[in-house]
Amino acid sequence: MSDEGKPVEEMSFEEAMRALEEVVGQLERGDVPLEQSIALYERGAKLKKRCEQKLKEAEEKVAAITLDAEGQPKGTTPVEGL
Repeated sequence: MSDEGKPVEEMSFEEAMRALEEVVGQLERGDVPLEQSIALYERGAKLKKRCEQKLKEAEEKVAAITLDAEGQPKGTTPVEGL
């Protein structure tokens, strides 16, 4: 399934990452005209920014979950094997 028609701003992290991988693949093959390559590069930059934004949001959610009201770590249980 292609996410090409969906606005980047509405994509989930997974959708944006998948679309970014498609863009990179097309650019690496080098079989697209120059003007299309420029458009792909611009789309790739938007997709990269969206992925970074979604990762930051996820990090903030994790931080909010793992810190108490004073900003101190809550009691956490280490993950087995780490």
